[in-house]
Amino acid sequence: MRPDEVRRGTLRGTDRAILRIAVPAVVTAAIDPLLTLTDTAFVARLGTTELAALGVNAAIVSFAFFAFNFLAFVTTPLVARSLGRGLPDEARQFVGTALGLAIAIGVVVTVALRLLSGRLVSLMGAGGEVAEAAVSYLDVRAWASIFVFIVIAGHGAFRGHQDTRTPLKVAVVINVVNLVLDPLFIFVAGWGLVGAAWATVVAQGVGAGLFLYLIKSKNMATRPSSLKGSLPALMTLGRNGSILVLRSTFLLFTFTFAASTATRIGPAHIAAHQLVAQIFLFGALVADSVEIAGQALVGETTAGRDREKIGALAKRLVTWGAGVGLILFVGLLFGRQALPLIASDALVGELAVAAGGVAAVVLLLGAVVFVGDGIIMGLLAPSVMAVSTAAGALVAVSLMAGSALGSDLSGIWWALGSFMAVRALVLLLGYRRSVDIAVRS
Repeated sequence: MRPDEVRRGTLRGTDRAILRIAVPAVVTAAIDPLLTLTDTAFVARLGTTELAALGVNAAIVSFAFFAFNFLAFVTTPLVARSLGRGLPDEARQFVGTALGLAIAIGVVVTVALRLLSGRLVSLMGAGGEVAEAAVSYLDVRAWASIFVFIVIAGHGAFRGHQDTRTPLKVAVVINVVNLVLDPLFIFVAGWGLVGAAWATVVAQGVGAGLFLYLIKSKNMATRPSSLKGSLPALMTLGRNGSILVLRSTFLLFTFTFAASTATRIGPAHIAAHQLVAQIFLFGALVADSVEIAGQALVGETTAGRDREKIGALAKRLVTWGAGVGLILFVGLLFGRQALPLIASDALVGELAVAAGGVAAVVLLLGAVVFVGDGIIMGLLAPSVMAVSTAAGALVAVSLMAGSALGSDLSGIWWALGSFMAVRALVLLLGYRRSVDIAVRS
């Protein structure tokens, strides 16, 4: 067989591996937001106060849960690397420790949300009847915290085994249970907004139970016999996790600052910004499917300590990221013309079309950056991700706060483009050193 034929065969094998992981992951990414959309659809029938209260809670809960997404991000490459090295016991220990950490964090977050529910709602600017309804919802919704973190850790465990079909099935079950219970609890039982909270708690509880059952039946986790025995895995998860929490803080701060900048310009600008931001977020979730494949495949490949194989895989993943980004770019570039049909105000539609064109460019670059995150995370170099996000945040926020870009919605999105560009540069600069460390470890 000629060298070019061997190369084509290798690329086809890599492509199949990426698709095997990415396709179920992207479907899961599309399904996950349905839980919130389902709640929104039913709660909207209760009235404006309840819908506003749900919106306040969505922001609070999303921030609390996103900050601890490292339970999936760190667990995936750790498990993949252990399996790649032929150390299934080590992989089981990482999964067991991740689940234990998920429960511990869940308890802390539950207590914090219940004790601070009033203050958190107040910080969001809610008052009167909206604040009262929001606190009632959050007091119940807090009980889902442990279940949510177990689900996140479960995603990481199965991704590490290069299995994204099982998390997809669990996501479907969670959404079906929520879809069935929402009308029963909200309208039939007469619990109103609080009923929506209880439906989410039960649905997430079912999802957590399914993950625990599946992990146990597949012998994927080992229960630590003692704290001392689990200390190495706990320290690895905790160290990398704390870095990713910091990275998430910079990421959330950047996009929150962009939203607040648009708000200060005027109501039409923030309304248009929200339209564009939601489409951008959906595109980012699609690109994340290749990032997930990168975490698992690079994590496994580093076990062989073969620099050339790691490099070849990274190049292929970046190619996939660029391809996905190009599709998203074309989709948003032409699809933005439909935004005025969604907007209730002509000015909002006009602003959204203009900003959507810039966001399409940002999404093209962002798709490659997200895949870069997956590669760097597969190399277990979260500090590079954190530095890239911090540097990007510094540049983007400075441009929005101290230049003419902050006075125009399209300018805000160009500033977010600088965020992506700086991140891409730092990831590229940190890649080689990350490979060196991974090969030597």
